[in-house]
Amino acid sequence: MGRMVFEAEHEEFRSSVRALLQRDLVPHLEATREVGMISRDMWLSLGAHGFLGFMVPEEYGGGGIDDFRFNAVLGEELAVHGLAYASSIGINTDVIAPYLLDLTTDTQKDRWLRPFAAGELITAIGMSEPEAGSDLGGIRTTARRVSEHWILSGSKTFITNGYRADLVIVAARTPDVGDRAITLFGVESGMPGFTRGKKLDKVGQPEADTAELFFDDVQLSDDAVIGEVGRGFHAMMARLPTERLSIAIVCVAHAAAMLEETIAYAKERRAFGQAIGSFQHNRFVLADLATAVEVARCFVDSCLLAKANGELTPVAAAQAKYVATETQSRVLDACVQLHGGYGYMRESNVARGWLDARVTRIWGGTSEIMCEVISRSLGL
Repeated sequence: MGRMVFEAEHEEFRSSVRALLQRDLVPHLEATREVGMISRDMWLSLGAHGFLGFMVPEEYGGGGIDDFRFNAVLGEELAVHGLAYASSIGINTDVIAPYLLDLTTDTQKDRWLRPFAAGELITAIGMSEPEAGSDLGGIRTTARRVSEHWILSGSKTFITNGYRADLVIVAARTPDVGDRAITLFGVESGMPGFTRGKKLDKVGQPEADTAELFFDDVQLSDDAVIGEVGRGFHAMMARLPTERLSIAIVCVAHAAAMLEETIAYAKERRAFGQAIGSFQHNRFVLADLATAVEVARCFVDSCLLAKANGELTPVAAAQAKYVATETQSRVLDACVQLHGGYGYMRESNVARGWLDARVTRIWGGTSEIMCEVISRSLGL
């Protein structure tokens, strides 16, 4: 089936993104895995071609395009080469951008948006903590008012881009405002008291520099506050549907790419004198997986169109993330099985994809949390 969500301008954008990735990303895939982070040169290249700031107003060096379908195209093309690329760069374009565009002051926009669009400002968001993952209400990092400043204390963990982010949006409790009040702060690299742990040793996605962040009495002025004081929780909840849709989009694209590779393998790999794809069981497995991916993509595309029209609901976003990540997991597991022993080797794309994909049912809200959101809409 054709995808009705995209128009000619989106496909032209896709062609441009694809060409750039083939030129500047693909030759360095192995080196990026070894280093454990996407190079600054890659960020700058994406920025120079307008792929990081198309949503940023023109007066700040962006394209001034308010259409999430461009985000989707970028995420899909990145996911083909590895989920880490889609997640790391998507943190900038899909997660952080809405905060910077919607909640910052003119002064903050002047300071952050131009380098953000140029790929000079790598960003991260500090929500998760050692004892607060899906439960954002359990955040313990605090910012207390002392004279004319805020004093930020605490830690964050599992932070994508955390190892070398230039700007981190940090969620902290502000007890001076209210017992459960959360405020968002922009913490910049080099601020006294802001340190990072080593890159975390993850099961998959080695290209993403994921780290712990520590805040030892970091002194922040009011200029660091993002949005309204005490309204951080509401700001995060309002933007979670977009993040979950972003995850759904790249997970379907990733699953589709891995399935395509597996189908090609099944046509070439021979056993018992014939291609393994010619065995009825394997044909039926691949038919089932192809159908599952197509169904998931159709629903996610409908959510993408709703987002473009300003109609995406939190429940639909939760459903999209749930169906996309669960389908991705089922597809990748079957792809490994169909590859046999080769599917268990780390140098194979399917093994790497399998390892990379396991976290998608956890981040952005676990599958169980998605079911909780969905079930509440049923009156249960």
